[in-house]
Amino acid sequence: MSGHSKWSSIKHKKGAADAKRGKIFTRHARLVEMAAREGGGDPSMNPNLASAIENAKADNVPNANIDRAVKKGSGELKGDAIEAVTYEAYAPGGAAFVIECLTDNKNRTLSNVRSTIEKRGGKWAESGSVLFMFDRKGVVITTAKLDEDTELAIIDAGAEDMEQSGEIMSITTSANDCAKVRNALKERGINVKEAGLKYIAKQDVPISDETTAAKLLAFMEAIEEDDDVSEIHTNANIDDAIVENM
Repeated sequence: MSGHSKWSSIKHKKGAADAKRGKIFTRHARLVEMAAREGGGDPSMNPNLASAIENAKADNVPNANIDRAVKKGSGELKGDAIEAVTYEAYAPGGAAFVIECLTDNKNRTLSNVRSTIEKRGGKWAESGSVLFMFDRKGVVITTAKLDEDTELAIIDAGAEDMEQSGEIMSITTSANDCAKVRNALKERGINVKEAGLKYIAKQDVPISDETTAAKLLAFMEAIEEDDDVSEIHTNANIDDAIVENM
């Protein structure tokens, strides 16, 4: 099983118990705002905005928060501009990490994220020294069981790979086909938990001991506590037996 599917499963299991609702709302609001700024405030004409809104609703973000984010992004409401920034790092043990952030203050975010990485025993990486290890792909997440007809339909829509990890079905697409696969599932009444672009490792780094796995999780969780961090991607692939015990 690929590393990114396991991370989705781990985050799903842990998130049910300890996700910070305020951070989730902030993250989704910023993603909606960015999508509206880049492609306009009409989701029927802006597929990235439509996807961001659906992801927000799946995490129970109030409609008022979503509407406000759309208006900020489209310029109807005033506010500090949100920018997307990407950082690269190595965790303890050498696994590579790509850290995506949405921020209204890049200097603050850079300082905070770099400090957390170094305090947790990681190493800051120069721009481009990690990204080449990853491909930009669409990932669609669902907890539904897919029948054969549905699998064929999403393959026709552009699904490249499907992996089951615990309750999570992770469907990988090209960057351009993510919305098509999401829509193919929705047309069949299947709930989509999340759909969007991710960095998928070209080559996983196997992690087979519990100590290193625990350090990786602590490293990831410390970074995710920063409100400006929106997504974390890694090439670490933790052994199945360790994942089952988490």
